[in-house]
Amino acid sequence: MNHILHRLHRQGAFAALLLTVACNKPAEPSTAPETAPADKPAPAAEPPPPEGIKLGQTMPYSGPASAYGTIGKIEQAYFKKVNEEGGINGKKVNLISVDDSYSPPKTVEQIRKLVEDDKVVAIFQSLGTAPNAAIQKYLNTKKVPQLFASTGATRFGDPAKFPYTTVFNPSYQLEGRTYAKHILEKFPKAKIAVLYQNDDYGKDLLAGLKEGLGEKGAKQVVAEASYETSDPTVDSQIVTLKGSKADIFVNIATPKFAAQAIRKVHDIGWKVKAHYLNAVAASIGTVLTPAGLDKSTGVLTSIYLKDVTDKQYDNDPTVQKFKQFLQKYYPEGSLADGSNTYGYVAAQVLEQVLKQCNGDFSSENILKQATNLKDFVPDLVQNGLSINTSPTDYFPFDKLELARFDGKGWVPTGDAPKVD
Repeated sequence: MNHILHRLHRQGAFAALLLTVACNKPAEPSTAPETAPADKPAPAAEPPPPEGIKLGQTMPYSGPASAYGTIGKIEQAYFKKVNEEGGINGKKVNLISVDDSYSPPKTVEQIRKLVEDDKVVAIFQSLGTAPNAAIQKYLNTKKVPQLFASTGATRFGDPAKFPYTTVFNPSYQLEGRTYAKHILEKFPKAKIAVLYQNDDYGKDLLAGLKEGLGEKGAKQVVAEASYETSDPTVDSQIVTLKGSKADIFVNIATPKFAAQAIRKVHDIGWKVKAHYLNAVAASIGTVLTPAGLDKSTGVLTSIYLKDVTDKQYDNDPTVQKFKQFLQKYYPEGSLADGSNTYGYVAAQVLEQVLKQCNGDFSSENILKQATNLKDFVPDLVQNGLSINTSPTDYFPFDKLELARFDGKGWVPTGDAPKVD
C-alpha cells in the first residue's frame, strides 16, 4: 500500500511541475531520430471537455533558439484576450505552452505528455524544423493535428504523406527561389557564398536557391559553409567564405548565428554587392540590433508581414490595434522584434480556424477548417497578401516581397521577382 501511495505522490508532484512550466515563463536544433509510429494507428484524440478547447505547444524558451520564445508568449497573451472577450463559441482556449529547448528529444517527451496526459486536441505552432520533424510521425499516427508548424520546410506541407501536419511559414524553397531570381536579375555574373544551418531547414532553403538559379546559375555558388546549432559561433565559417572571393552572401541562419554572421562580414571587411538574410532572422530587435544597425544596413530579406516600427504604418489601423494589444496584454514584448508580429498573426489565423469550427472542436474538424482557409487577411500581413489553404495545398503564403534594411527599418525594394 505504501508503495502505491508513494507512486501517486510522485505523479502528483510531476503534474504540478508540468502545470508550473506551462503557466509561468518557461524556458533551440539537434539531431535525433524521429519517433517511430505505433504498430496500429491510435484513435483520434478525444474532443475537448465542455469547459474549453485544450491545445498544446512546445517552444524554445531556453537553448540556442531562445530568441523565438517570445512567439509562444505572445500567442498565450493573444488567447488571454480572446478568452476575456468570451472565447470561441463560448469556449475558453487553453493553450499549454512548454519548453523544449529546441532539442528534438525533449520535444518528443513534451509532446507525448501533452497528447497522452493533457489530452490536447491539437498541437499549435511548435517551433523549429528539427523539433517538428521529431514529432511528425507520432502526431500523424495519433491523429492529433500538428497545426501551423513554425517552419517552412517542404516536408511539413505534404498532405498525402502527413495529412495531420500543416505549416505556417512560407516555403523555404519559395524563399530560396525568390533570392535566386533577384540575383539573376540584378547580379547575373556574381559569385555566391552561402552559410546555412545543417538540418532540413537550411538544406531546404539552399535547395530552393539552387533550383531558382538553374543549372547554369547554380555554378555561381562558389562556396558553402554549414554550422551546427551547438557551435559557439560561425566566425570561422564567415572567414572561409570570404576567402572564396564571392561578392554575394546568402545568410541562412537562425537569430543568434545570423547576427554573428552580419557582424563578422562587416568586421573583416568583406565587401559584398548584396547580403541576403533569410526571413526567420529578419528581426530588428533580436538580430539586427545585436549585430549592429550600422553593420546591418543594406541587408536584403523577404517579407510577408508589416514592420510595425516603420513610420509608413503609423496610421495603419491594424498596426495601431497591435500596439494597443501589446501594451495591454504583453507589455514586455518589443515592437522591434518581428517574432512578436509573427506570433500575433499566427494566433489570429488559429482564432479564425476555431471560429470556422462552429462549436465542433474535435481534432478532425479543427484539421478540416485549418485546411480550408479562403482569402483570410490577418492584421499585419503585407498589403495585397492573404492566406489560403486547401486539402491539397497546406502552405498558407504563395508569394513574398523583398525589402532592404535602411538602418532604421525594412523598406520594400519594389522590384520583387515573380516566382512560381
